[in-house]
Amino acid sequence: MHRSRISTLALAGALALAALGSTPVAAAPAPVTRPGHQVESFAEDGTISRAEAPATSPFTAPPALSAAAGVTGDGTVTPIVQSGATAAKLDIVMIGDGYTADQQTKFLADATAKWQQISAVEPYKTYRGLFNVWAVEAVSAESGVSGDPDKATVRQTALGSYFWCDDVERLLCVDTDAVERYAAKAPQADLVVVVANSAKYGGAGYNDVVSSLGYSGIATVAGGNAQSGQIAVHETGHSLGLLADEYFYEGQGSYQGKEPAEANISKQTAAQLRRSHTKWYRWLGQTSPDGGTVGAYLGGGYYPQGLYRPTDNSIMRSLGREFNLPGREAMIAGFYRYASTLASTTPASAQLTAADRLSVELPVPGTQLRWYLDGRELTALRDRTALALTELKLTGPKGRPHQLTAVASDPTTAVRDPELRSGLTDSLSWQVTR
Repeated sequence: MHRSRISTLALAGALALAALGSTPVAAAPAPVTRPGHQVESFAEDGTISRAEAPATSPFTAPPALSAAAGVTGDGTVTPIVQSGATAAKLDIVMIGDGYTADQQTKFLADATAKWQQISAVEPYKTYRGLFNVWAVEAVSAESGVSGDPDKATVRQTALGSYFWCDDVERLLCVDTDAVERYAAKAPQADLVVVVANSAKYGGAGYNDVVSSLGYSGIATVAGGNAQSGQIAVHETGHSLGLLADEYFYEGQGSYQGKEPAEANISKQTAAQLRRSHTKWYRWLGQTSPDGGTVGAYLGGGYYPQGLYRPTDNSIMRSLGREFNLPGREAMIAGFYRYASTLASTTPASAQLTAADRLSVELPVPGTQLRWYLDGRELTALRDRTALALTELKLTGPKGRPHQLTAVASDPTTAVRDPELRSGLTDSLSWQVTR
């Protein structure tokens, strides 16, 4: 029975008792209407627009449906990519919807294909060693999702995925509360992607969702569509790169607000950026991987006037493109807000002696590694990822602790901002005694 129906019956019962002279019964509170989400909608030609999505879905199956039906496997977590401990990695959680109990193998294949599509795009391609990818099985009673193949098709699924959200055919919405329940089953969630059991092109970007689990934003994609992975890439531009949208709407007028916080839109022209040494001035005049030259192109942040973007047409304006140079820089810095340049299976709390061996991992090719003993660099050990601690040649009284420190730095030329570059260095230290 729906909550609204229960509330109606409770109120009717209270009024009836009052009419009979019984002690009045307080009416149940009216149902709370939760605000919806501003989401992004993606057309097949790559253009992006904004729409409104309800917070809940009318097609979400009750949470206990799978258990009541005796279905096992619901909520099972499978690692697709396991690069290391969650504390040192950026963890992507992919949750299936519209996959029945006997279709979970298909979900795992679709989720793996989505990660391959995402990680083929730079800077993901270079930095894929920073990621863990987890697949969470959500068992649905029905196969497929609502709105596929047509608007009249209705299927109750674990996450309530449905096309034709806000009357936009390609907009694939979900129940964000249900997503939260399943995301909580993974070891860690820094990014969440819902993979719907459909070959129909579509998806959505919930970049206004901030979860208590630690992730920001949800992307929905069609699992059986080879182009939908680009939707997730664009969405991570917001959640990881903290980038603004670079598209705009004709008739929106001219932007009149203060200078935006995002790195890829500005009120300033190229000449003003160069004079003020702000935003993407370091990239001006450079050839960008999305095509063309970095400058200041009128239109962005939904406004055709008053705001400029770095290039004509990056992935933050339309799908099927690359990140521009300022966007790529912001994405790399975003990766390192969650992941580390350096990891080791030996915890920093371990008490080491000269008889031990120590190894570290450098997940990004080309990372520079330096070793320090009590603050002094051991130049002979540069870029060594494994060493016997007898090589340290410790001196002094037995039992005296020495501090051994490994410092890893990513020397990439794709990050020029000194403030962002500081996040590309990390260190680990251990106490070693004779």
